[in-house]
Amino acid sequence: MDEPNGLKKNGVIELASHSGDKHHAESADEAAADMIKPKDNHGNGDVESGVAEFGDDDPTRGSHQEEADAILTKLKGELSYGIDDVPAWYTAFLLGFQHYLTMVGATVAVPLFLKGGLCISDDYVTQAELIATMFFVSGIATLLQTTFGCRLPIVQGGTFSFLAPTFAILSVKGACPPSPSVNASMEELANQTKAFQDRIREIQGDIMVASLFQVLIGFTGTIGIMLRFIGPLSITPTICLIGLGLFKEAADFAAGHWGIAFMTIGLLTIFSQYISRFGVPFYCYNKGQGCHSNKFFIFKLFPVILAILISWIFCAILTSTNVFPTEIDDYGFQARTDTRFQVLQEASWFRFPYPGQWGLPTVTVAGVFGMLAGVIASMIESVGDYYACARMAGAPPPPNHAVNRGIGMEGISCLIAGMFGSGNGTTSYSENIGAIGITKVGSRRVIQYGALIMIFLGTFTKFSAIFVMIPDPIVGGMFCVMFGMVAAVGLSNLQFVDLNSSRNLFILGFSLFMGLCIPNWVKSGTNDQYINTGVNELDLIIVVLLKTGMFVGGFFGFVLDNTIPGTKKERGIGEWQRFSGSDGENEVVNDLVFRCYDFPFGMAWIRSKDFFSYLPFSPTFKGWRCRGCCQGGRRSALYRLVPARFRSADEV
Repeated sequence: MDEPNGLKKNGVIELASHSGDKHHAESADEAAADMIKPKDNHGNGDVESGVAEFGDDDPTRGSHQEEADAILTKLKGELSYGIDDVPAWYTAFLLGFQHYLTMVGATVAVPLFLKGGLCISDDYVTQAELIATMFFVSGIATLLQTTFGCRLPIVQGGTFSFLAPTFAILSVKGACPPSPSVNASMEELANQTKAFQDRIREIQGDIMVASLFQVLIGFTGTIGIMLRFIGPLSITPTICLIGLGLFKEAADFAAGHWGIAFMTIGLLTIFSQYISRFGVPFYCYNKGQGCHSNKFFIFKLFPVILAILISWIFCAILTSTNVFPTEIDDYGFQARTDTRFQVLQEASWFRFPYPGQWGLPTVTVAGVFGMLAGVIASMIESVGDYYACARMAGAPPPPNHAVNRGIGMEGISCLIAGMFGSGNGTTSYSENIGAIGITKVGSRRVIQYGALIMIFLGTFTKFSAIFVMIPDPIVGGMFCVMFGMVAAVGLSNLQFVDLNSSRNLFILGFSLFMGLCIPNWVKSGTNDQYINTGVNELDLIIVVLLKTGMFVGGFFGFVLDNTIPGTKKERGIGEWQRFSGSDGENEVVNDLVFRCYDFPFGMAWIRSKDFFSYLPFSPTFKGWRCRGCCQGGRRSALYRLVPARFRSADEV
């Protein structure tokens, strides 16, 4: 897609014609931020009815479009492809496949973590089927999220938030039956199958019921209302701890062989940072130009794939020459490429996952309450991921209706994951957000191609098993780069905050420290036993939340930022709201800038129906007017939920 041409408006804004130009004037930064306007004519963040529309003969249409293009060009920055850009199908396929490779490690890790509790440690076929099911539902979830959900280029996959309550539920079931011997009888095999099905069906049912809570929170707009009180000092620790909180998982993978891990890190760094601007010449032919040479920026577009392939080939060479040890307990064994051949040999070629494939789901009250903790933690992580993804993809910060849809759609995806029996739910993947920052490709279409690849390969169990064979140290090296990038994106929100303020430094430092301190203590030994309220279900919810660093850090940041006195300028609220489209007057420009969050079709009909402006998940949703705190607190709390158009003229 061609880059938009530079424009100059009123002698203020001068944007380079290429997204790679970093030398924008300071006045351009301020003007571009000022152009992002809310849909509000009263300056209080509320919105009137109606949608900004203008006819083809409107003389202001061109200037409005120019202003919107200037903002979108600035947001796009150095990206090769922005959120609405559509690469060629073959480029989109390769980039989508790269996202598939990026999420392989974390997605595969979930079933592998659960295999012991599900009594399938020695059942490699069932493990492969679980992994394929996880890929299949992840593809469905990603496609739903990018098409009808928040509409950001964000990948959905298995979540670690559900692991703690899952293990707690499985521990109540008692010990697994003994593993079948080589010449096992039919009875032994039946006992193992029954133990697995009993456990997976209970996990299914608990996830399905708990996911309804997430659907309710999202589509009723509850999560969007909460965003009124969320600023940079709430978002920063949440996003930052998403990356920092996963250091143990990254280290565990990399610890299989730190040399291979650092090789992967080095290759990723070289490809994405040092030589990304160098193109590889290749020859092509067309009727207009004949045989000619073009440059293909392969290092900028595919650093992850290249790093994995080179490291994998290197590991294969060292494996074939027996440089790596052959004993499972020896250091370096995990870097071998032949440790998981059994999965490839025993997996079937084709298997189509379907709802209830393990039997009818069952539900327990304790299990549902436990899974609720995972749902809450997942929602908190996802909200932070939405903001991080928007910044990475060159999109304006997601408006409330997009966040509402995103959370609601994740609830639907968890419901689907439970129906199919994946043994887990789905959530947004931070590592793929990091991949956007490294590859400089924020196209939504690329992620949709990746989703189709997940669905397709999820039906070919043997092909999916090939990627299970990627050595752990390679995955660990990739995680180190990705999670570091996510942590840095969280810190980038501090550009709006006055860092000379001791108030802000206290909130930031304390929130980050507690987000690392408390989860580390709760996870150590048996410290979680000190959480004892007398209600087991409540204890489980508290333990899971306290083990989630992004919840702890975000909670302290949210509470302290909204209770410690400080001006809007000091807190960065003014700049944050202006940047996120919460302050201004030009409704037309605002509508054009935020159209990347509209539905892919039917928007003309939706805009023509006044009813949709009352639905919290509709792109035409205008928000709820808050009057309870504006007139000396005379209004009740329920009054703030009344739409603006239902009030008298003097109230508006």
